[in-house]
Amino acid sequence: MAYHVPVLAKECMELLAIRPEGVYVDVTFGGGGHSRLILEKLGGKGRLIAFDQDEDVKANEILDPRFTLAQHNFRIFRRFLRLEGVDKVDGILADLGVSSHQLDVPERGFSHRFDEVLDMRMDQRSERTAADLINTYDESQLLEVFSRYGEVRNSRSLAARLVAERSKRPLRSVNDLLQAIDPLIRGDRQRYLSQVFQALRIELNDEMGALRDFLEQSLDSLKPGGRIVVISYHSLEDRMVKNFFRSGSVDGEIKQDFFGNIYRPFELLTKKAIAPGEEELRLNPRSRSAKLRAAVLAPSPAE
Repeated sequence: MAYHVPVLAKECMELLAIRPEGVYVDVTFGGGGHSRLILEKLGGKGRLIAFDQDEDVKANEILDPRFTLAQHNFRIFRRFLRLEGVDKVDGILADLGVSSHQLDVPERGFSHRFDEVLDMRMDQRSERTAADLINTYDESQLLEVFSRYGEVRNSRSLAARLVAERSKRPLRSVNDLLQAIDPLIRGDRQRYLSQVFQALRIELNDEMGALRDFLEQSLDSLKPGGRIVVISYHSLEDRMVKNFFRSGSVDGEIKQDFFGNIYRPFELLTKKAIAPGEEELRLNPRSRSAKLRAAVLAPSPAE
């Protein structure tokens, strides 16, 4: 089963600084590339818990007594850790976004390259699909989705067009959507369609809400000195991660105590985002938009 090559793998391992006896979490298992690299560095008493809501990843499960695969959205990872008897971990890794497998399997409906049903569900146990979203959201909701999550330049015209076209017939397939929006495509066709599909995918799967939940839970899940490494693929994700690492708030809100001391739970391991080098881009073109940020949880003042 084809999954993408682990992005920025060397950098991830260096920044996680894996302790052989430590407990680690990979919240985006996918093809298991990053997880396998973590296991290589763990000793016999080390442990790795991985998360992925996509049922297809079961085929990539690693048969190793130190490894546990949880088929859940990473937004509940703290709750699952507690069920497993784990309170604090030494490191957390997240490689956000959509996998190459999801893009390359036509019937998953993530890509504009194939004429299939507009699905886009990361968790196939969910009922609502992207087609449902397109056919039920009102014009103002569609405008919000395309402008916020896709940064589509003509989002207003696009939303109005979809409402008009679906009144003639339901828009159920990729081809239905492409035919409806073709007259509105501006600039590079591939880029425009990628923005539209990205916006629908993010909204359908509540990716920003899940990221917020995950980041906020990471504060309570890391040991002092524990490390968190996150790879993001679009500006909204990267901004949220950057804000959180710098202030402990996904919104970038600066918190101060009574004496005016600024609350900074993390020490930055990356002053600016790390991007793939030329060699990695050549071998794995889909890594081109990747941005890696990492931080370490500072000890509390009492410690």
